[in-house]
Amino acid sequence: MARMTSKADVPPGTLDMLILRTLQLEPMHGLGISRRIEQITHGTFQLNPGTFFPALYRLEQDGLIKSAWGRSETNRPAKYYRLTASGKRRLKEELRHWSRVIEAINRILEAPQEG
Repeated sequence: MARMTSKADVPPGTLDMLILRTLQLEPMHGLGISRRIEQITHGTFQLNPGTFFPALYRLEQDGLIKSAWGRSETNRPAKYYRLTASGKRRLKEELRHWSRVIEAINRILEAPQEG
């Protein structure tokens, strides 16, 4: 399959899941999360700070992630985020949901079409 190179908006309802999944790998600071998502999607998803940082705040307020101050790779102060137990449970639910959605969409796309 060819690499997608055009930029796209993050599909509605997926930003929280993408953030939680990225943090499942390891604690990261906000910019690191954003860069990781961009890297994994080969630049297709580039997160808008005006949407991304409020999402981090909301996830923290909901108890799905926790933050603590630390030092970045460049030795600058940075707020690091990590998943909580609630965040892990929510991620598991979200992954199950999106797996069903993707399967359903694929069935529609692969269905024979009358010409």
